[in-house]
Amino acid sequence: MAEVHLLVSPRGGRGRAAAAAPIVRSVIERAGHTPVDISGDSAEASAEAVRAAVAAGAERVIAVGGDGTLHLALQGVVGTDAVLGVVPVGTGNDYARAFGLFGLSVEEAAARALGPSRPVDAISTDRQRWVAFSVTGGFSVDVNVRADRMRFPRGPSRYTAATLLTMPGLRHRELVVTVDGQRTELRSALFAVNNTPTFGGGMAICPDADPGDGMLDACVVGPASRTTMLRLLPKVFDGGHVGHGHVHMLRGRTVTIEGEPTDLVGDGEPIGATPITLEVVPGAVSFAGGG
Repeated sequence: MAEVHLLVSPRGGRGRAAAAAPIVRSVIERAGHTPVDISGDSAEASAEAVRAAVAAGAERVIAVGGDGTLHLALQGVVGTDAVLGVVPVGTGNDYARAFGLFGLSVEEAAARALGPSRPVDAISTDRQRWVAFSVTGGFSVDVNVRADRMRFPRGPSRYTAATLLTMPGLRHRELVVTVDGQRTELRSALFAVNNTPTFGGGMAICPDADPGDGMLDACVVGPASRTTMLRLLPKVFDGGHVGHGHVHMLRGRTVTIEGEPTDLVGDGEPIGATPITLEVVPGAVSFAGGG
């Protein structure tokens, strides 16, 4: 009987993670394993608990929550033999979307998290921090901050509402984006460097991003007026923004963002500000649930 370590978000999905935890434990037990809860009372404590568990020989860690919980678990399992799984019961669940996990029941997602794993890419940053699927800055961060403060609506639609409420404050920043040594100067409203297609609760900002291809996809939007941004917004959900004159798509293994200081969010969590260098590390994570 193997141990399966659980990292449960105390606030993921406005309490849905805590409600899902007993179901996940039951699935683990029925599969003949022993659930071990390593959840901390803070983000720092949780990340350290994962590192300690993996260092002590943990073979599988399941994050029960949203993208933020997954981000914490990633810090401890990346570059090791430990398998990472996720039961997506947060708000955005963008990483889970890339693997066909979004919309599954808790039981189904937990069963997938106990299943076979495969190597997937991760994003290494120049600040001793790993990112699973997206680093973004500009208007998207402003939206993320507002969404975190909102109580309603619930679920992914909260990001859409936050986008509309934040639009009057739209601003642009002068950036230098260097991809595999090729330098581009842009006046940007927002940018995202992605390992999977979506961010912000299902917006396909980089629709061709693939977590198994050893590449990073970047989308830089701007300069664009508020009217243009509002017209682009509904197109982003299916990738229809690609090809627009104000949308610049870039692709490579290493991406550096410099220029006007810009706050950054990685996997939905604050990770400091520019300048930053991001590099894809192929097969850095053993992920279960890809189906």
